[in-house]
Amino acid sequence: MSRIRELDALRGFAVCGIMLVNTWQHSQTSDPVIETLFQGRFYPIFSALFGVSFVLILRTGSRWVLLRRLVWLLCFGLIVRMYYPGEVLTDYAVWGAVALLPASFVPGPLVALLSAAALWAGMRVGGGAALIPGLLLAGMAVMELRPSRRWLLPAFALSAVMSATFTWLWLAEPEGAPLSSWTLYSLGALTGAAAYATGFLLLPRMRIFEPMGRMALTNYVSGTVVITFVTQPVLVVAGITIVAQALISWWWLRAFRYGPLEWVWRCLTRLERVSFRRDDHRPVPDPGLP
Repeated sequence: MSRIRELDALRGFAVCGIMLVNTWQHSQTSDPVIETLFQGRFYPIFSALFGVSFVLILRTGSRWVLLRRLVWLLCFGLIVRMYYPGEVLTDYAVWGAVALLPASFVPGPLVALLSAAALWAGMRVGGGAALIPGLLLAGMAVMELRPSRRWLLPAFALSAVMSATFTWLWLAEPEGAPLSSWTLYSLGALTGAAAYATGFLLLPRMRIFEPMGRMALTNYVSGTVVITFVTQPVLVVAGITIVAQALISWWWLRAFRYGPLEWVWRCLTRLERVSFRRDDHRPVPDPGLP
């Protein structure tokens, strides 16, 4: 099975956005533009793509392999959490085992309903990390249902309008609003993430982000190292880091099949050494999916 290059590019785009938002949050500076237009809009894309990858890997491997993969991801997350408490790898590992593995036994339409219910429950308790189970299930549902590309433009238009509406309501905070401020913000962020994702997929030749997406784990962890030490200026630090990661990812993948942490993760999951260098023509024992 080959990689889906558009998803790699979309994952790389999400990694860039997460780097910007996480750097801003850690610096504790005020920026209404980032808060209104970017915060909460990239990790949903990243989370949904984790659910997509779960389905892709399940098509070529067993659930036991996926469970081992999640266990090692939990180990990575616990190490990162020692230095950056805001990491999400542990959430992905735990909810992958609790939500995605059981959901892999049910049909796609039911997964979609479970995703909607989990997202609504997550919004009711404050959003943020509480939305991750629903987002993982949403990615799984999309991959199982495989909607046609002709739905991209309508989905982009609808999600963009909805995001603008919910964000305006959140900013206006009208009297007697039937939804809480947190719920409105979460709805604006989720529909904004959908608009960014579908809009990105509508753009031509966005493969500049592909190497970053293929090394998403490595770039996410290395980004947390930068975030740990940054104070300000946020945009400069985030921009330099993103450019450096893009160049390093492109250079690295010219010689190697995977990023360094991605390779370690595969070796631990498979319990054997996975072919690493591109000039090594031995059969690759996994599909090379994220």
